[in-house]
Amino acid sequence: MEATGISHIAVCVRDMDKSLAFYRDILGLTVSKDFMQDTSTGGLTHTYKHHRNTRRTVYLGWGGEPFFVMTSHPGDQADGDAIKLDQVGISHVSFTVADVRALADELVAKGVEIAGGIEAFADASGHVRTFFAFDPDGMLVQFDAGIES
Repeated sequence: MEATGISHIAVCVRDMDKSLAFYRDILGLTVSKDFMQDTSTGGLTHTYKHHRNTRRTVYLGWGGEPFFVMTSHPGDQADGDAIKLDQVGISHVSFTVADVRALADELVAKGVEIAGGIEAFADASGHVRTFFAFDPDGMLVQFDAGIES
């Protein structure tokens, strides 16, 4: 395989409206698609743990690829809990941002919970280069200043 990049990251959420309030309204991602799918027949039935009749899918972006996809199943309860960094599975999504500390302060002001509090991520001089926050489902979302060379 000659991969050229990651095309998208997808997560299942319990409540699409609450998740949109976080990812779209607080983080500023832009919705490019929002649609319902019939998942009762066809190839998708083999990719679910439980039978689902419909799936709402929302594509969000920030001006390029990869993009972020959220799915929910209206009328059905989501199964499972968000995992942490020491559990098998995709543990978090991370966004590179221009000013990590300013974003942290903004998120705290908007009521977003920072995992362990923002000071847990400060170095000895108080500089914050990365932090984790919880989305409405308790999933970890990381924000960082980019990969250091």
